[in-house]
Amino acid sequence: MNNNTEHNAVPLRTRLKQLRAAQNPVDRNRGALLIRGRLFTWLATSRTRLSEAGKPVPQNIAAFWSTGEEPSLQPLLQQWVEEEGYRVSLPVVTADDAPLQFRLWTPGAPMQEGAYGIQEPVGEAAPPPDIVLVPTLGYTRQGDRIGYGKGYYDRTLASLKSQGHSFTTIGIAWATGDLAAAGLTHAPAPHDVRLDAILTDKGWAVPAPVIS
Repeated sequence: MNNNTEHNAVPLRTRLKQLRAAQNPVDRNRGALLIRGRLFTWLATSRTRLSEAGKPVPQNIAAFWSTGEEPSLQPLLQQWVEEEGYRVSLPVVTADDAPLQFRLWTPGAPMQEGAYGIQEPVGEAAPPPDIVLVPTLGYTRQGDRIGYGKGYYDRTLASLKSQGHSFTTIGIAWATGDLAAAGLTHAPAPHDVRLDAILTDKGWAVPAPVIS
């Protein structure tokens, strides 16, 4: 992101955080539950369809450890591991300008506080992800994402693409992050990576992806 774009994005992120914080706690809890339910249903349906067609099914999910302001994914991650047999990984910050590293996570696994106060697993490196869940502060209906300004996910997704591994990206956001609905504008930078889909508490803002 160039300096002018980054300068313009600072108040944009501030406004998006204000809209997020203004939500009713009851609505936030209900919305997070709906997000988890839609994610579970989408993945279960995709797995059944692929299995019946004799195609490989996704096994490796790179998720993220939700903070108090983000839709809570932790109950779903636990269910995916304990009941569905998926391999779930979480991001680890290794350096300021480096891609994220994903490490395997299981319920009760050792965690430590990372560079930004977010819990990170200390276990082994994860295999390349089939699905990447991306924390999303703001978004467009075309799949453009506003993150937190550090560029970690743009670097990470670009790095994964360069490895030639096929994967699906899903932004996880509150509906308050819809830039157009909030009367906000954003011009993506050349290096910004567009997401395949975006899921919010109000449904799929960018339609659910079809894994082939």
